[in-house]
Amino acid sequence: MTSGAVRVAVREHASLGEGPTWDAAAGRLIWVDILSARVHTYDPASGRRTVMTTEQHVGAAKPRAGGGLVVNLRDGVGLYGPGPAFSWLVRDPAPGRRGNDAAVAPDGALWAGTMRYDEAPGGGGLTRITPDGRVTRAVSAAVSNGTGWSPDGRLMYYADSPTRRVDVFDMAGERAVNRRAWVTVEAGAGYPDGLTVDAEGCVWVALWDGAAVRRYTPDGRLDRVFALPVRRPTACAFGGADLRDLYVTTARTGLAHPHPFSGSLLVLPDAGRGLPGTPFGG
Repeated sequence: MTSGAVRVAVREHASLGEGPTWDAAAGRLIWVDILSARVHTYDPASGRRTVMTTEQHVGAAKPRAGGGLVVNLRDGVGLYGPGPAFSWLVRDPAPGRRGNDAAVAPDGALWAGTMRYDEAPGGGGLTRITPDGRVTRAVSAAVSNGTGWSPDGRLMYYADSPTRRVDVFDMAGERAVNRRAWVTVEAGAGYPDGLTVDAEGCVWVALWDGAAVRRYTPDGRLDRVFALPVRRPTACAFGGADLRDLYVTTARTGLAHPHPFSGSLLVLPDAGRGLPGTPFGG
């Protein structure tokens, strides 16, 4: 197990930090605090930070190709900007359900996850949303979390956290097919949450209640483990100009005695090499 390399990039008391995403065009990291309905940005070169409050719980925020953000909210997916203007792209409210983690596929479509607040099985899922608002229901889940694609775009990795599994799909055009178990996290080691795929095709997984980030090789072999000082890391993404620093969001919700860094944005400098992200096409 590797430890000691982790640093605090942004000291924060986020209730449920999530969804780190490198915005290459702006040279900044975007991340959210779901339960506080806030979108944070951080420029590691200058240290500049911004915080924007959304009108609903926000599960994810991703850059748009034309500027602004696409956001996965409680009642659906919306668009900000360019500028402060907001509009709904897909509005689909359901009592007791909210948006959770999301990811932009290589073709520019958003795969947006949902979950019930009570985490009931089958109460959430994963939906593919095109820039023009076309919706395709893709996966049923309890707590839809990390989603990412292999470097060649032929595979999609996906975590439905309560199953303790990261599953893999084959991509058939716009569809994810042939779902099968890829990695199972052993009992007591935490639950797979957010994930990212690096330039070598390895999958990095944040372990909720596991105080660690793991790296798995494409054949599912556990390759590296980075111990963290916080119990609830939520997601990870490579950022910085050369995509070599691994940023990790964390949570303090539900913890009676959270670590002082719980809720902060952490960074593992020079941890690997990430893949360039794709902005949402809308």
